[in-house]
Amino acid sequence: MSEPRQQAGHRADFRHFHPIQTRWMDNDVYGHVNNVVYYSWFDTAVNHYLVAQGVLDIEHGAVIGLVIETRCNYFASVAFPEQIEVGVRVAHLGRSSVRYELGIFKAGEETAAAQGHFVHVYVDRQSRRPVALPEALRGALAALSPR
Repeated sequence: MSEPRQQAGHRADFRHFHPIQTRWMDNDVYGHVNNVVYYSWFDTAVNHYLVAQGVLDIEHGAVIGLVIETRCNYFASVAFPEQIEVGVRVAHLGRSSVRYELGIFKAGEETAAAQGHFVHVYVDRQSRRPVALPEALRGALAALSPR
């Protein structure tokens, strides 16, 4: 039996927004943004937030996040040359993992055109074994959790 269809979220459901300009190359032969591009937007919004907060050093940090799960539901078509915003929130914060939930919003729209999630497990860069979230990272992630 399949799960009930997820409902599109609203802007008020998200804690942080990252603007992205769609590109000509994002469109596929069907005239809309190809589904794989949405995952790139998810990754870009989360990692931009973490870098801006000073809690992710992508080149030299001892701790890195590896994606272990991802999903996206699509509700409305997006196409070049639209401007979108990626809404970000943290749904679950564990000892070494975090579940991000993301919404893709067309400029000025209150309802998500697409919505999904991904889970990062934070690991030691060298050993690739899970580690506890550093306190600074935990604080930045907690700021994205519902109030």
